[in-house]
Amino acid sequence: MMSEMSRLFVGLMAVLVTASLVAGILSWRSPKPLSSTLVNLNVRIRAWWVMIAAMSIAFLFGEGGVIILFALVSFAALREYVTLTHTRRSDHWVLLGMFLVIVPLQYYLVWIDWYGLYSIFIPVYCFLAMPALTALWGDTSRFLERISEQQWGIMLSVYCISHVPALVTLDIPGNNGRGLLLIAFLIATVQGSDVLQYIFGKLFGKHRISPNVSPSKTWEGLIGGILSASLLGAGLFWLTPFSPVEAGALAALACIMGFLGGLVASAIKRDRGVKDWGHMIEGHGGMLDRTDSLVFAAPVFFHIIRYAWT
Repeated sequence: MMSEMSRLFVGLMAVLVTASLVAGILSWRSPKPLSSTLVNLNVRIRAWWVMIAAMSIAFLFGEGGVIILFALVSFAALREYVTLTHTRRSDHWVLLGMFLVIVPLQYYLVWIDWYGLYSIFIPVYCFLAMPALTALWGDTSRFLERISEQQWGIMLSVYCISHVPALVTLDIPGNNGRGLLLIAFLIATVQGSDVLQYIFGKLFGKHRISPNVSPSKTWEGLIGGILSASLLGAGLFWLTPFSPVEAGALAALACIMGFLGGLVASAIKRDRGVKDWGHMIEGHGGMLDRTDSLVFAAPVFFHIIRYAWT
């Protein structure tokens, strides 16, 4: 596994170094002050360096390091989400439980590989307990809205994201000890699809998909991004136990789900009147702005592999 991981990170470093050099040359040759496009490009490249470094450190610590990393990601994402919701004093105990009980317990269940419980802990037990606790306080003001927001928050920020590190628990024949590579495959293809959709949209985009939700997303960008990301997935088949065709098909499905996740996240932000979920990552907004495509992609990717290959 180490040789494949080394090849992957050498490739990522090569891409980032090339991007940094290109951005540096463009900035050097451009008149001062720099255009907003170049400033944004430099900020985004620096942010990618930081994020790749964080992932590299987590991967060095193995499965435990990746589980802890995504637990912190869920904690940060949930915090961003909660700041945009309507809460009352009677919600404080439920909110405290979301951060101090649900997040660590969900990831502990992933850590010990208790699939039978971590797959239903949030959508069954938490979804029933949360409204019950709120009802005990007797505060019915906007009750359904508050409960729905809380449940949707842990579904997006915790349950769905926890399926990324859960990939290391899959017992796929011929893939023992290579679960981290599946995570690398999923992140590389889904995040790559985001970038490719943006590029194809800028170059060829004419027909908007949902202008009221995300004006920048076009059918040309979506189709070009999905097709090219599928080819990327097929090319990265060596990270997986799948054939190039299977890897490309799984990448296509994950990227389609990633697009839908991003679209839903944009709709929520529109509803709340904000551009970004937060400002944790300079040039990239908040944690949810970086993980929104993984939210829908991860659980679908996980369960299809679990039921088709294990």
